[in-house]
Amino acid sequence: MSKKLSANEPLKVNSNYLRGNLANEIADVSTGGITEDSIQLIKFHGAYVQDDRDVRAGRRKKKLEKSYSFLIRVRVPGGVATSDQWLQMDRIADELANGTLKLTTRQAFQLHGVIKRNLKRSIQEINQAAMDTIAACGDVNRNVMANPNPDLSFAHADALKLAEDISAHLTPQTRAYHEIWLDEEKVISSEEEQEPIYGKTYLPRKFKITVAVPPSNDVDIYAHCLSFVAIIDGDKVVGYNIAVGGGMGMTHGQTATFPRTADIIGFCTPEQAVDVAEKVVLVQRDFGDRTDRKHSRLKYTVEDMGADGFLAKLNEYLGYDLEPARPFEFTHNGDRFGWVEDTNGNSHLTLFVQGGRVIDKPGSQMKTGLREIAKIHKGDFRLTANQNVMLANITPETRPQIEALLEKYQISESHVASALRLNSIACVSLPTCGLALAEAERFLPDVITELEEVIEEAGLRHDAITIRMTGCPNGCGRPFLGEIGFVGRAPGKYNVYLGAGFHGERLNKLYRESFPAEKIKDLLKPIIKQYATEREDGEHFGDFCVRKGFVAATTAGNNFHANIDTENLSKV
Repeated sequence: MSKKLSANEPLKVNSNYLRGNLANEIADVSTGGITEDSIQLIKFHGAYVQDDRDVRAGRRKKKLEKSYSFLIRVRVPGGVATSDQWLQMDRIADELANGTLKLTTRQAFQLHGVIKRNLKRSIQEINQAAMDTIAACGDVNRNVMANPNPDLSFAHADALKLAEDISAHLTPQTRAYHEIWLDEEKVISSEEEQEPIYGKTYLPRKFKITVAVPPSNDVDIYAHCLSFVAIIDGDKVVGYNIAVGGGMGMTHGQTATFPRTADIIGFCTPEQAVDVAEKVVLVQRDFGDRTDRKHSRLKYTVEDMGADGFLAKLNEYLGYDLEPARPFEFTHNGDRFGWVEDTNGNSHLTLFVQGGRVIDKPGSQMKTGLREIAKIHKGDFRLTANQNVMLANITPETRPQIEALLEKYQISESHVASALRLNSIACVSLPTCGLALAEAERFLPDVITELEEVIEEAGLRHDAITIRMTGCPNGCGRPFLGEIGFVGRAPGKYNVYLGAGFHGERLNKLYRESFPAEKIKDLLKPIIKQYATEREDGEHFGDFCVRKGFVAATTAGNNFHANIDTENLSKV
């Protein structure tokens, strides 16, 4: 007897290619929210319904509906935006949202606090800035990430173009987005609308793609559904290794759900890359689990089929065989902060953005400063996969002006911080995320401040340790690839994980369950001090935790149950 499809499957089929009743519900301002069916459909259009959980209880007592607002996510393939686009996003945030810009771990912009009556105008103005929100969420391919590093400019250009090409190719073809948000007139035709890649049911669940340029794994290829790793020969990208089956989400207490690192399954030429991306999506479309959304990501399809089985099916869909994977090496998965000069005479500056939140606060007017810089900057803004921003392609003529503005608005030393803080990631979590069980963005800076006292005492201020915090186990901040990871379990309590690979190639392991937030410093202090005195030359914190037995070196599969190879797994 076949299993019953999840509720989202008939919803998609009956939505008339993602239209549903969205247009009517968005126009109804008698309520700040929308119905459950529309909550699911609006994700495909790039928005989530949220409410302010800080005031939820008070409003309930007064018999008021929740304080609803919308999160809007903007697709930025490869994370590259023009100065004008930055200015437009800054303006929209002030006029139509809560006044802040959020830089996400997927190189996208997020707007928070958009009330219903401003939703359509916000999306229209985003499109007027030559960006869009379609497929930024939902059961489709989402924003395609790419390495922003200017060190290998030719490779970055190729990686960015591939990200843009894949993004364009896998964008849903339905005109629903243009009709609902951009007032495009619906074309009356006797022919049924077609969705050539996705079909009526789209994908079983969300799909994430990255493009990496070694030696940097800043996009965390092992955490995503599909990744392309550039293989460089001299000054040319000769092709890409293909990684499939990564994913971070899990559910507390359900062992059938788990984070998983991707498998490297082969190599393709640059000309084949978009075709490979399409066919991986098609295999997931046809074989992904549509009965249980907690088992519907590509990682479970690869886990169930096995990497070899998935490769065989992919080759069948391609009509040719991928070549064997080629050697490559990652040396880090963080951002390179400060100034970098390229061979063209231009400069690039990567600034640290705590939690990805671009905001003015005492001692640092980052939002205002970046706005003023965007008015004169002739290059681009590159959003990184670690929630930071790079001012790229600064000309020699404008650099002095930009340096003066950095000083004026007190952001020139944003990246003058401990290596621990510079290698931190936090998801939004409370008060707006409906899935949050504990704080993250608002709390991780305080945790780091406490741990910095220990770091300073141990002489480790300049030693990079990746630290990540999420308010729930869904993995938005890739916590299971942090050498120190915190995953919210309940208010004020976190599961603490240790031992991930510094290059992003190995998952961490559970060290303490439901641990009180106020005792985190006491828990980690002796381990950090021991690391300072007993580490081997060049040994990273995660490797040290495994070697010393703070977390087990063996489990089972390519997930939490897997047999961990403590060698550098990025060397194929």
